[in-house]
Formats: sequence, structure tokens, C-alpha cells
Amino acid sequence: MERIILIETATALCSAALAEDGKIVAYRESSEPRAHASLTAVFIKAILDERNIGAKDCDAVCVSMGPGSYTGLRVGVSTAKGLCFGAGIPLLAVGTLDILARQAIEEGMLPDGCRYIVPMIDARRMEVYTAVFSAEGKQLTDTAPVVVNGDSFADILKDGPVLFIGDGAEKCRSVITSPNACFRQCCPKASAMLVPATGEYKEKRFKDVAYFEPFYLKEFVATVSRKKLF
Repeated sequence: MERIILIETATALCSAALAEDGKIVAYRESSEPRAHASLTAVFIKAILDERNIGAKDCDAVCVSMGPGSYTGLRVGVSTAKGLCFGAGIPLLAVGTLDILARQAIEEGMLPDGCRYIVPMIDARRMEVYTAVFSAEGKQLTDTAPVVVNGDSFADILKDGPVLFIGDGAEKCRSVITSPNACFRQCCPKASAMLVPATGEYKEKRFKDVAYFEPFYLKEFVATVSRKKLF
């Protein structure tokens, strides 16, 4: 039996799932603010206990590798590495945008005649981390930061309906005004990692547990708090 632990912590939603032989058999999620560090390991223990197994009974751990929240990605990757080291199982990783594209397909979000899926991770103000996917979930362009304006994605919007999905989608509604644009505000879920994670496992695209790092897309910039501590 093929078992993969799935971890998604790239945005405001923290989730974990267990896949067995190509099916999701256990799932936990929470949108509690700033709780990823306290909930991720708890969720993983819960889904393993639900199936009466341990991490050593699994074949791999797959984590959402970004782009996304710096802190969220660090929590997810650190947890995944700890599980892999402790259980002696391989590490897999899939892109957060791939997960959103898969989620759109599996949850029936595509509008009639949809040609493209554009997953969007919020990068503050009018910037998003994004890429263009086919309606079948194949990535067609490189992942990049984009400052959205009225001309953004005009080349694909002229071809027919386009689904913009993710936690950065809704804020673009006011500037992307094409009648072919459809918006779905949501966060990626661990349950939507099933297909890409299974594909990575079958192809044996394992990551180096010691040196793997999340795909931040931009370097993290620390800021100094203006609050007086004393």
C-alpha cells in the first residue's frame, strides 16, 4: 500500500492529509491565524492515529514548497523534514500554484469553456505570485511575481473564460474587468496535493532532506518593529 503524508502551509490555511493508494483517507485543516507552528504536527499525528499507523508506515512526505508565506513555508518544510529524518522516508515537494490548479479542477470550479487557470498567491498590494496553467492543469508559463493592472492577462482573456484562483484572486477583480475573467478566492488545501504528489513519488523525484529549501520566489526581508519594548 502506497502512503504519502501531505502538508500544505503556504497561505493562511493550515492543512494536512494522508493519501493511501491514490485516495485521500484522512484530512485536517484550520484557518486559525498564526497557528501553523502549533497545529501542523498535531494534524499529522491526528491523521496517522486515525489510520492506526505511524510515520514509519508511510512511503513519503510531500510538502507544498511555495511560493507563499515565508513563515508558513518554513513551518511546513521543517515539519516535513523532521518526519523524513525520524521515519527514514523520502521527501517530496510540489508547487503551491500546481496545488491550486489541481484544486480548481477537482472541485469543479472551472467555468464552461474555460481555457486557462491562473492561480494567484497574494504578495500584498496589487502584486501576486502567479503562472498560467491549461484547463487540464499543465503549467504553461514560469512562476513569477506580477503587479496586476488592467492589461494583465489580456492575451489569454481574449481566447475565452479564464479562472483566477487563490488568496490573491479577489483583489484583482477591480482591475481585471474582462467578461471572460472568473474569480475564486480560496487557499490551497493538502487534499488537492494528491495527484501531483503521487506523480512525483512514481517518478522518484525525491528532494535532499538536508538541503531542500522552500521556493520563496523573493528573498525574505526582515523589518524592525516600531513598537517600544521598554
